[in-house]
Amino acid sequence: MILVTGASGYLGSYIVHRLADAGRPTRAMVRSRAFAQKEGRLAGLDIEWVEADVTRPESLAGAMRGVEAVIHTVAIAIEKGGRRYEDINYQGTVNIVEAAKAAGVRRFVYISQLGANASLPYRFLASKGKAEDYVKASGLEWTAFQPSVIWGPEDEFANSFARLIPLTPLIFPIVGDETARFQPIWVEDVASCAIQSLDDRDTIGQAFQLGGPEILTLEEIERRTLQALGAKRIMIRFPMPLLRFFVALMEILLPNPPVTRSLLELLAVSNVTTANAIDRFVSQPRPFTAENVAPYMRQFRVKDTLAQFLGR
Repeated sequence: MILVTGASGYLGSYIVHRLADAGRPTRAMVRSRAFAQKEGRLAGLDIEWVEADVTRPESLAGAMRGVEAVIHTVAIAIEKGGRRYEDINYQGTVNIVEAAKAAGVRRFVYISQLGANASLPYRFLASKGKAEDYVKASGLEWTAFQPSVIWGPEDEFANSFARLIPLTPLIFPIVGDETARFQPIWVEDVASCAIQSLDDRDTIGQAFQLGGPEILTLEEIERRTLQALGAKRIMIRFPMPLLRFFVALMEILLPNPPVTRSLLELLAVSNVTTANAIDRFVSQPRPFTAENVAPYMRQFRVKDTLAQFLGR
């Protein structure tokens, strides 16, 4: 039995689909089965469900029963609803690791983040770095993956630009400068890496950086998003102080802002791999192109975007 934490989440749901399609016994760990089933990402799959919460250690023992491997995907990129990086990304990982050890589970695959480092002043990356350090020191048969920004139908990165485009009919801001570079990686490619590593003992005790086939500036990502939607805008580079002001204003006015000041800080950190391991697991990684993102980005509706930002 393979346990996937955050099973109904963005990356977790793709991993569960891959495991179920391969006929591997899979246990989907979610905070609320009713909510997860309403979302529908795991509909129709032959899987076992378990309700548990990484912030409640007492709920994890049952999730671990009979498990031979854990793929831990739970993390938050944006803090909301009182859920903090330190509580979810770090302490939640600690709780999962300790529950696995207590249940005698040996194999542990952890989805970290490119650039994660416990010593950084950026709380998101520091929380992921601390969690990765804990996994590495756990004594488990661990494998860690450090992906660059993950793109796909439910991402919180490029899709944020796509959702904002209809709300900005004339001018679209260029966020960051030429030093802000990314190596976007397709969500299915990350799922493939995690699953392949399960039975590959050569990956034990290894941390793998993952990036897509292209290195792009944020401006290039924005322009490809505009192209995917067939939208034309006057693009103006916004100075960082002005961006911080607008983002701070969104945090005040919107229950679910598309970006936060903590995420804006990450533009100062390179999101490009120095030792890309994607070719070890995926023969033809999918690039972030207008053609590849258009099919799902064109389905975004303005009323849904406004409802999301307003927390409705």
